[in-house]
Amino acid sequence: MENQTQNGGSQKPKKEEGRALRFLSAIERAGNKLPDPFMLFIYLAVFIAIVSWIMSMLGVSVTTPENEVVEVNNMISAEGLTFALSSMLDNFTGFAPLGLVLVMMFGIGLAQHVGFFEVVMRGMVMNIPKNLVTYMIIFVGLLGNLASDASMVIIPPLAAMIYYSIGKHPIAGLLTAFVAVSAGFTANVLIAGTDVLLSGISTQVIQGQFPDARAVSPLDNWYFMSASTIMLVFVVSIISKKLIEPRLGEFNPEFADKSILTAQIEKLRPEQKRGVRNALIAAGVYLILVSLLIVPSNGILRGEDGGIIQSPFMSNIVPLILFLFIILAVSYGFTAGTLKKISDIPEKMGIAMKEMSGFIVLVFAAAQFIAYFEWTNISTIISVNGSLALENMNMTGVGAMVGFTVISSIVNLFITSGSALWALLAPVFLPMFYQLGYDPAYTQVAFRIGDSAFNILSPMNPYVVMLLGFMKRYDKRSGLGTLMSLMLPFAILILVAWIIMFVVWSLLGLQVGPGVDIRL
Repeated sequence: MENQTQNGGSQKPKKEEGRALRFLSAIERAGNKLPDPFMLFIYLAVFIAIVSWIMSMLGVSVTTPENEVVEVNNMISAEGLTFALSSMLDNFTGFAPLGLVLVMMFGIGLAQHVGFFEVVMRGMVMNIPKNLVTYMIIFVGLLGNLASDASMVIIPPLAAMIYYSIGKHPIAGLLTAFVAVSAGFTANVLIAGTDVLLSGISTQVIQGQFPDARAVSPLDNWYFMSASTIMLVFVVSIISKKLIEPRLGEFNPEFADKSILTAQIEKLRPEQKRGVRNALIAAGVYLILVSLLIVPSNGILRGEDGGIIQSPFMSNIVPLILFLFIILAVSYGFTAGTLKKISDIPEKMGIAMKEMSGFIVLVFAAAQFIAYFEWTNISTIISVNGSLALENMNMTGVGAMVGFTVISSIVNLFITSGSALWALLAPVFLPMFYQLGYDPAYTQVAFRIGDSAFNILSPMNPYVVMLLGFMKRYDKRSGLGTLMSLMLPFAILILVAWIIMFVVWSLLGLQVGPGVDIRL
């Protein structure tokens, strides 16, 4: 312990640090050779067109389980060119995630820009018992994906200050919070924008190839992700307390930026406290009113058979969540003073939409790629042959899904955008596992695990660089190798724990969401 303290408590042996740096440098070099996600999908669309031409010339076809012979449609033909031009606008405007995500961001973005999320997160981690600090910081970090990337900027430095104020190593708090926010990005007990985005892409892909397939709802992973949140709170806290804190040792302020040691955690002002109180009261009233439309057996939002699974409530969950966030934001904003007049509401919504411009541009290219992939029938050929190959290798169970999770984790090191990665992988793997009888929502769960755990290892993640900057303020000797040597235990053990949970969940045959079984 004494040697750790003298070395700043975060220095790994040179040989191990060198390996970590070489590993990350290789990932960074490979990742930097990849084009921007927008151009990546453009290139993939061109690639699909060329492949379709070659496969059509070779007469490639496949016989589906329904004994239907499917041949490749050639994109480099008069028919293909006509399809590309005539469908371009529909591919974009009809892309399921586009409208869903933008609508959700009206509410979530408004709540973020009036300061509601930041104040709630600060309030949740302040004035809590010392023995519960780690658990609360992790829980708040997991909930932080409601505020999207903003949580990565707010929660980790706040956690470091809280750790320092109670005599714990601030870098331990910094890293623990970042791991919760980033490696646990997809887990939440609430429905977040991630649920809407991924379910929209899943619906677009699966119904594009199987028109009779049901749409994937934002609620379809809720059971598994809620349970994952609880699991991650304990797993991340154990790793932090048993591995990271002992490794760091005692904090040595000699190598820290003195200004950050004297920084004070800003306490909530009275108007902010009143804002949160009024927002929660207003949200409670709204939820009661919605419940009155659901709970009675003849409720307006119940289905024709009186059920909830197939009902207007489930099919309209996004607008209902939108109104909830708007109520929270407006109630808080006018009480706390971040909203002065009614016209401030659309103004702040507009700011949120500006921040979505990159997503909108990406969707245009991704929508064309997915449409070409489906129209050429290459997706059908790959899914049928892929499912047959897995059956021949006797890999039709949970093992195949675990393999998919591992693949997602590896690719996530190079493509950190969850929407871009799912738009890339879904057209291949969703139909393949659908052919094997798995519900698309279940396949989506396997992807979400892989897309989250290794976020903290990727040098392509811009927030990793930000984290290193914060880390240097507490120990100027810290480097990328130091950071990664501390991140590796988190990433690997979180992935292993999550996969174990996924396997147990699968073997027990539990639903991943309301009314959503693993098998079709």
